[in-house]
Amino acid sequence: MVRRSPVSGTLTGALIGILQDSLTHQKIGLYGIAKTVIGYAASSLGVKLDVENAGARFLLVLFFYVLHEVIYFSVARGLVGLALQWNWLHELGSGLANALLGVAMFAVLDRFKQRT
Repeated sequence: MVRRSPVSGTLTGALIGILQDSLTHQKIGLYGIAKTVIGYAASSLGVKLDVENAGARFLLVLFFYVLHEVIYFSVARGLVGLALQWNWLHELGSGLANALLGVAMFAVLDRFKQRT
């Protein structure tokens, strides 16, 4: 979100997704598709929103986590035919935990960001 380049976000998401796919026993491309879409969306939205605020970062990380899970679930179930079950309570709890961790990581990474 901070780089504000949709091309960079898309490529970063695709690379991370394919690497994550290679570490699982699932079909290659499930995480790749989800993370590519999320990388593009986050980078595109970063152009329009102020993502330097911790509250905005928390909400965006929560939103993009849930969106990632919806995309992954849709692709895995609809295209690949995996028998997955959706649990809103679990996904929301995981999203909140990821959002808290994301805000903390952003704070640490902001300390190392080059100021120009």
